[in-house]
Amino acid sequence: MAQVEKKAGLLRRTSSSKKPLKEKVVLMYDEIFAKEDPAKNNPRFWDELFLMKVNLEYLEQKLESVDGEEVQRIQDNINSLFHHCVQALGEEHQIRVVNALQTLCALFRGVHQKNKSASGFDIINMLMGFDKAELRMKELMESLDCLLCGDSSESLKSLCLKLLLCLVTVTDNISQNTILEYVMINSIFEAIQQILSDVSSRGQHGYDAVVLLALLVNYRKYESVNPYIVKLSIVDDEPTLDGMGMVVHQALTEYNRQFKDKEQDNQGGFFSTLTSMVGSMFIADADEKLSVQTNEAILLALYEAVHLNRNFITVLAQSHPEMDMVATPPTPAPTTPSTPLGTTPPSLDMMNNPELPLDPNLQTSNLLITFLKYSSIVMQDTKDEHRLNSARLCLIILTCIAEDQYADAFLHDDNMNFRVNLHKMPMRHRKKAVDKSVGSRPLVCAVLDLMVEFVVTHMMKEFPMDLYLRCVQIIHKLICYQKKCRVRLHYTWRELWSALINLLKFLLSNETILLAKHNIFHLALLVVNLFNMFITYGDTFLPTSNSYDELYYEIVRMHQVFDNLYCMVLRVSTNAGQWKEPASKVTHSLVNVRAIVNHFNPKIESYAAVNHISQLSEDQVLEVVRSNYDTLTLKLQDGLDQFERYSEQPKEAAFFKELVRSISLNVRRNVSLNTLSQDVLLKEFSTIS
Repeated sequence: MAQVEKKAGLLRRTSSSKKPLKEKVVLMYDEIFAKEDPAKNNPRFWDELFLMKVNLEYLEQKLESVDGEEVQRIQDNINSLFHHCVQALGEEHQIRVVNALQTLCALFRGVHQKNKSASGFDIINMLMGFDKAELRMKELMESLDCLLCGDSSESLKSLCLKLLLCLVTVTDNISQNTILEYVMINSIFEAIQQILSDVSSRGQHGYDAVVLLALLVNYRKYESVNPYIVKLSIVDDEPTLDGMGMVVHQALTEYNRQFKDKEQDNQGGFFSTLTSMVGSMFIADADEKLSVQTNEAILLALYEAVHLNRNFITVLAQSHPEMDMVATPPTPAPTTPSTPLGTTPPSLDMMNNPELPLDPNLQTSNLLITFLKYSSIVMQDTKDEHRLNSARLCLIILTCIAEDQYADAFLHDDNMNFRVNLHKMPMRHRKKAVDKSVGSRPLVCAVLDLMVEFVVTHMMKEFPMDLYLRCVQIIHKLICYQKKCRVRLHYTWRELWSALINLLKFLLSNETILLAKHNIFHLALLVVNLFNMFITYGDTFLPTSNSYDELYYEIVRMHQVFDNLYCMVLRVSTNAGQWKEPASKVTHSLVNVRAIVNHFNPKIESYAAVNHISQLSEDQVLEVVRSNYDTLTLKLQDGLDQFERYSEQPKEAAFFKELVRSISLNVRRNVSLNTLSQDVLLKEFSTIS
């Protein structure tokens, strides 16, 4: 039997002397790429074409192989193909609709691949003719809207979304995709809204719909009025917001579950024993095994929702029983295999599973808890670019949350207590907590735990300065809220103070290396001012007077770090150079810390001498502190409870541009319209009434 060839468009080779037979659809494509109108000799050409199974690979290759002169010669036929594709979307025969959708995808991709350097207007002209473009795109978008909102099969709706994802991501830079102007004019926001608000369609198409919305929101967002930004910012109906929150929640939960599974696979057994025997030799390999591909697309969608829509903040806090996530009736699996976009989308039965096999006493969860757990995983390893971007985006989202009054209210609400077990990085100098379960506390405690964990675990030569700045600013914003509303949070503040002092110690130890790349004085100033917040206003928000005493104890105990910091910034600020001004700001900010050290140290030494004690206990030092407050003089510092509010433009614009480019490339690489075989479709459509 002759060997079957796998080349596109070839069925078989019966003998070496005969030419290979071509599929009928390939012959029809060849006619389109000839100069003559294919319908001239065959009036039923277009009707027949859309009954043929699409050969995406051949059609895209054919489009990519056309040179400049040929483009002019066959442009009318390409325009006609596009026109008939759009017309076919209105057909009752669903096979025609499917083939038209797939052909459109090949057209968009093939033309853009061939003409990467061409202007958007040239591409529009080649695809549909510039004079007809507005009408053609209006018809296309209206047809897609009808298919998405109507009673079409789930497979067709899935294909419509994948075509839109294909269209949105054909260029590396989404804002250079001129065709999207027509997607702005002919909005499909309402169709996306309908998908998200319906329980059944959300289960089938929610992931693609959310990713599509996140990308559309980022089209020329700083250059012109983007209707998707406007519409997303004013959505106030609960089903849509809840639906979007549920899609994000499921995707992040799936990530957390995958990580948990890998973590458990790596615990115990020969590998674990070998690692402990030889120390750190295999630690890097173990970390690599635990890495799970991050999902920036779904994280971007969460960011846009939190940043643009204040009503979405309520969705973050909505509690639901973890074992009761079955709120959705089981839906039949779609005939189209789900295609991963960035990472594998959550499976349809995700809702039937508890979020994670966590503490059995943990009865409730919400989107914010799942997000905090996701962040605790992603922020462990920031050496990889994707994880660094994810960590940065997590901190930006937390910044937006920390600035929102309503979010702060539920974060600090004593009546909304949750048990949140964050993932912690394995470190040699601390023992791994064995199933240590934290108690139920207000959610702000979990946010602070996450910030403390980051501060403690990322003091390294490749110092992630940007992440540290965001981290300290989030802590500051939360404390500003506590000071303003006089919220006395029962939290282990000493862990935070210790982490911040160790951070200052690290900056001092690595001054030369870090100064070559970073302005360490800005971070030092933020840290010292956090201590100034506690010193100046701590009596209004620390839980007890003992907590305030412990603050002074920690400052006095670790006075050497503050003394060394003062010497360093004094040295730099008295010399001419680029760091003179930022260093002098730190010098001024240390005035109260130094006053505390200089006031209490002599008192403690005197107490020790009088009582003939070589080393005082903590209780004895605290006794000295309490009895000498009256004679301490502090300086009132202005602006400690003021902060600059988050603004995406211009500071973050470059970051989001690159992030969206990365997401777009990932979506383009993974989206596939060639997932439906004709026999499966025929079988499905034969059962549709």
